Amino acid sequence: MALDLEEQEQVAELKAWWTQYGNLVVSAVTAAAIAFAGWQAWRWYERGQASQAGALYDTLTRAGQAGDAKALRDASGALLENYPRTLYASMGALTAARFYFDRKDLKSAKAQLQWVVDNARQGEFRDIARLRLAAVLLDEKAYDEALKLLDEKHDASFDAQYAAAKGDVLVAKNQSGDAKTAYSVALDKAGAGNTAFRESVRMRLEALGGQAGG
Repeated sequence: MALDLEEQEQVAELKAWWTQYGNLVVSAVTAAAIAFAGWQAWRWYERGQASQAGALYDTLTRAGQAGDAKALRDASGALLENYPRTLYASMGALTAARFYFDRKDLKSAKAQLQWVVDNARQGEFRDIARLRLAAVLLDEKAYDEALKLLDEKHDASFDAQYAAAKGDVLVAKNQSGDAKTAYSVALDKAGAGNTAFRESVRMRLEALGGQAGG
């Protein structure tokens, strides 16, 4: 059926528009398709990485429970080297650090904790690692280094734990006045429901002759 004059004008305008912008449209659609395919491929890659990292983390935790230092070291090394961006890497390093600390291997414990501080993508893991690293430094009598670490910026939810740890270091340095202040801050920042933590800090404060609050 023949097109009327108005329809012919619309077709002509469409052809003219396509002649001018057709290549741009094709390029845009192609770019979007490539981007989507890349995003899908990245999601598949991330899922694969997480799955493999999870298997290594499981191996690491089982080795720790069995007291198999070699298997734990091998799994930890593979996890940190091959899957450093995964959640499991930080979890594995913290688990390995506890294993080494319990066995008085402070050098290895420090290395694992420092890795988390330097590489963890989650701020919560970095905050936990600093707390535990400060405990290792306290054992090594590296008091000033521990205090510097505890003065690092951290999430407010860890204020009580950081203050209590700071009090422990100050006690070791025979700075009882400053330690009392730190313990008082810890009690003030601790949640009302954290009964065990509050009682522990209260006992430490009262041992220094400090007055615990309500």
